[in-house]
Amino acid sequence: MPDQQELKKIASQVRRDIVRMVHQCQSGHPGGSLGCTDFLVALYFKVLHHKLPFSMEGKGEDMFFLSNGHISPVWYSVLARSGYFPVDELSTFRKLNSRLQGHPTTHEGLPGVRVASGSLGQGLSVAIGAALAKKMDKDPNTVYVLTGDGELQEGQVWEAMMSATHLKVDNIIVTVDRNGQQIDGPTKEVMSLGDLEAKWKAFGWIVLQMNGNKMDDVLDTLTQAKGFSGKGQPVVILMKTDMGYGVDFMMGSHKWHGIAPNDEQLADALGQLEETLGDY
Repeated sequence: MPDQQELKKIASQVRRDIVRMVHQCQSGHPGGSLGCTDFLVALYFKVLHHKLPFSMEGKGEDMFFLSNGHISPVWYSVLARSGYFPVDELSTFRKLNSRLQGHPTTHEGLPGVRVASGSLGQGLSVAIGAALAKKMDKDPNTVYVLTGDGELQEGQVWEAMMSATHLKVDNIIVTVDRNGQQIDGPTKEVMSLGDLEAKWKAFGWIVLQMNGNKMDDVLDTLTQAKGFSGKGQPVVILMKTDMGYGVDFMMGSHKWHGIAPNDEQLADALGQLEETLGDY
């Protein structure tokens, strides 16, 4: 099991994968992917109880659902680096007939992906269904789901939040990426989300806060969240991140939500990110 320093090295390589993948096809979403890297590395390499070979049913293991599917580059990299499929397959990102489409899909059978997540707002509903299935099966494992903050502008999310409390879905941990940015600008300007902590609490959730760009805080908070499992309430973590974290010219700007770096920008980005596991 890797320690914090090893996790940070893995995260650096994953960030290299992200900028190279998006640059190679000149398409994709680097900003949110870079911001969520530490979280997904901590989850898959330290926290998540998962098994290979991959099983769609996920019985006897934790399950993860990516709701904000546009940040697929970081998820694909983490899955590959975790052994779900060959790392060199990352070079096929967004190419015709690739299993690594811009938004995760299931029809090509990519290991690790249990549901398509191209349309925002649906992941929490799916994850609640999976969590309820685990309860019916008397499976003690946990369901994790990652959403974006702009995604919370979707009404379906709030219906799901309400149902999770009503049904006492206490084997689910939701993380909201609070980078404050979406494709058209800052979330506070597009549609303000207000006091998210108060809103989730009002819906009956246990609410935790963490800095998603500090590995120690991510690990500590995920451990704390797990401690609430089975106690009658669902758990949400409001995760503060910087869009584009790790690449200085991308950080904090919605402009890097969905554009690819050019050759010069790629070289600049790679110069800021240590190669630790070997590029694909």
